[in-house]
Amino acid sequence: MSKKTDDAAPPGQSRFEQELSTDLKDTTPDRPRGMLLHTRILLGLGVGVAAGLIANAVWGTGHPAVEWVVANLTEPVGTLFLRGLLMIVIPLVGSSLILGVAGIGDIRRLGRVGLRSFAYCFVLSAISVVIGLTLANTIRPGHRIRPETAERLKERYGSDASRRVEALEREKQGPRESPLMQVVKTIVPANPFQTAASDPPQMLQLMFFALIVGIALTLISEATASPLLRVLETVYAVSAKVVDLLMQFAPYAVACLLFNNTARFGLDLIAALSWFVVTVLLGLALHMFGVYSLSVYFLSRLSPLDFFRRVKTVMLTAFSTSSSNATLPTALRVSEENLGVPREINSFVLTVGATANQNGTALYEGVTVLFLAQLAQVSLSLPQQLMVVYLAILGGIGTAGVPSGSIPFIIAVLATVHVNPGLIAIVLGVDRILDMCRTTLNVVGDLTAATYVARAEGYELLKPPLTTRRALSED
Repeated sequence: MSKKTDDAAPPGQSRFEQELSTDLKDTTPDRPRGMLLHTRILLGLGVGVAAGLIANAVWGTGHPAVEWVVANLTEPVGTLFLRGLLMIVIPLVGSSLILGVAGIGDIRRLGRVGLRSFAYCFVLSAISVVIGLTLANTIRPGHRIRPETAERLKERYGSDASRRVEALEREKQGPRESPLMQVVKTIVPANPFQTAASDPPQMLQLMFFALIVGIALTLISEATASPLLRVLETVYAVSAKVVDLLMQFAPYAVACLLFNNTARFGLDLIAALSWFVVTVLLGLALHMFGVYSLSVYFLSRLSPLDFFRRVKTVMLTAFSTSSSNATLPTALRVSEENLGVPREINSFVLTVGATANQNGTALYEGVTVLFLAQLAQVSLSLPQQLMVVYLAILGGIGTAGVPSGSIPFIIAVLATVHVNPGLIAIVLGVDRILDMCRTTLNVVGDLTAATYVARAEGYELLKPPLTTRRALSED
């Protein structure tokens, strides 16, 4: 950053204020030399889609040459990027959440932040499911697909669906426990290290452990807590730097991830399920640009256009990885550097939101259950649809933030409303494509929650974080 004297600054503006204003003209934290990161990711996305569609049009679905390229080149590259982000989630989330809770300090204030976060998640999840079911009842996509098309899709994806249904049945064969006992075991870890090492990691249990450690740090003396806090600050800084390095690789990985989907499936599959796809995408769009815009404008008091412009890197990362957990490192950084949400707020809200605030997943689950019920000629009464709303909200909270994490839950709901769970085979082909879209909605929802909680706690948004202000003032 170039040095300027106070005399050269505009009247009434200090050198610090002028440099800060100049530094924040580009509000994207990922500012490499040359083309901005979000632009390179967008180009990678376009290249991947175009190359995949061309390969599918020239060679067709399942061609050996296409499968070889996917298996030996593009899939390993995309998986390397995805696993790299997932690799750093545990140290980043653990250190960030403990530091955030310790930074809040007051237990009563922490309870207020938590209550606001969960209330916001619950209300928006309920709205998303209602939007999905309203569209599904209006468009009725299950009555628009031809029976022969449904049979062809069941044959193509039936084996995968059977494996998933059988796996869920095996899980149910254990000793039955009361709902309260299931909740306790879902939230409280018996061994936090085993929780972190599981695949996928049990994020709710990890967050509970980090929350307890953070609370304990606020209840002991500063002299005793400071050594551990310094270690955690170092872990957080190192994790953030690893994310920086990984994101430089993102444009190439995005191209590979998109090529995998489009080259294998092309547009034929989407055309076969066009009414279902349109219903889901319309619901996601209404929630993204309708509900979220209203939330950002009235609750966070931000311009929706400005908000979406500042979080575009997160949206592209979520879309390409189809994983809320993998996008979490980028979301933590962007919310602090672009939106001005303080670390003690975003570390709590975003890490909780990655598991508990999955509006897109809840909407998708509701639409899918109703679509398959219509296809099976099973008429769901109003009480049954209200039960689907309730279950979809719970499913949005408990679904793992990984690709296709909602499929096991949908199978369970189908069985509950007496619809053949094997029908899930019909939507498996387009699930990954729609997963990319609903993950984007999930992650943006977490960011809207963070801005709402920060504003409700009295913070001024769209300001640089304290660390940036200190660095500029010392320059």
